[in-house]
Amino acid sequence: MADGATIGAEAVAALFTRGDGSYLCARWGRPIVPVVFGVDDATLAVFKGAIEAVVALAGHRMAETDMELGANLMVFFCRDWAELEAVPHLDRLVPDLAPLVARLQAAEANQYRIFRFDGAGAVRACFVFLRMDDHLVAAGAETLALSQAVQTILLWSDRAFVGASPLALIGGAAVIRPEVAGVIRAAYDPVLPAVARDASHALRVAARVGVLQ
Repeated sequence: MADGATIGAEAVAALFTRGDGSYLCARWGRPIVPVVFGVDDATLAVFKGAIEAVVALAGHRMAETDMELGANLMVFFCRDWAELEAVPHLDRLVPDLAPLVARLQAAEANQYRIFRFDGAGAVRACFVFLRMDDHLVAAGAETLALSQAVQTILLWSDRAFVGASPLALIGGAAVIRPEVAGVIRAAYDPVLPAVARDASHALRVAARVGVLQ
């Protein structure tokens, strides 16, 4: 983890302003219960450790089970997107799974995330799909795990990390960029709403980034 940075309101707003120009920031409204499919025990431990670290950074909570879903943060690894269609009952969790697989194949994507929300708009579940192409394999388990943990702790803009990773390398180890860590911590401040659709929210987040270090 990295600490000690500030970030302006405009930069915060960019992290939550979607391609259509709308502003939306949502955090988890319930404890996070992760499960990871398709990896060995060592990689599983790395992913759960990264999720625990980011949840602790946010000041949020984890739990042993989710009363509604059992697990609410599900990470699926595959070598080919077509493998997802063979996962038992996945089509119940992800409607229109076959068209989604076709879109991911056509785009040659290597990752995809789906968020689900409660009645108030807070995050209640997230499904992460990772196709282990050469790029993701080269990233290494620690970097990949930390990156996914960061990208699932909040509903970021679809453009938030297109040009720059949320991580930085220090001494050869991946850490969360300090301004990103600050935004995560600030966005989970209990004073702020769990869901915000007005860009003035970015001013409140930016004001808290330095204070909550």
